[in-house]
Amino acid sequence: MTIVTPLVIEAVAIAEVRDWLRLETTVEDGLIEGLVHAAMLLGEAYIGQLLVARPVTERIPAAPQWQRLRHRPVQSVGSVATVSAAGVVSALGSDDYGVDIDPAGDGWVRRAAGSADGYRLEVGYVAGLATGWATIPEPLKQGVIRLAAHGYTHRDDGNDDGPPAAVTALWRPWRRIGVR
Repeated sequence: MTIVTPLVIEAVAIAEVRDWLRLETTVEDGLIEGLVHAAMLLGEAYIGQLLVARPVTERIPAAPQWQRLRHRPVQSVGSVATVSAAGVVSALGSDDYGVDIDPAGDGWVRRAAGSADGYRLEVGYVAGLATGWATIPEPLKQGVIRLAAHGYTHRDDGNDDGPPAAVTALWRPWRRIGVR
């Protein structure tokens, strides 16, 4: 089980897409917000990383082996608790688990040998590349803008050939692929 705090679309992102589309009114900002949201989620799925840092809660097996957290790049790990088979959550002391964030931004967690019993570990952490829209690396941001603009201009087009190749070209250098 993984719970990622929902992505919040900032007004400046909507404004940048509106500027790209050369729209002079805010009448369709709701539509643009939805397109930016979809483009950002698609971008995250494509590159294998969260674009904007946000809290994540993840449950993993309570094992003494190092286990990689699902979302990346991990900025910080805030809490580790055990979860009993009955679902009771109990915080662990810092001596009862190990945490590591490697140079690639992967977060790793393990239960210390001989520590409190638990069926699973519940790990609370923050993951994401940027603190907000303004700090998303420019190629990723431009891919989001272009994909959202493409969705806007082709929303009624039944013969749409798909997103522009420029989107994947902008995102590809940031792509992290791996076997989980």
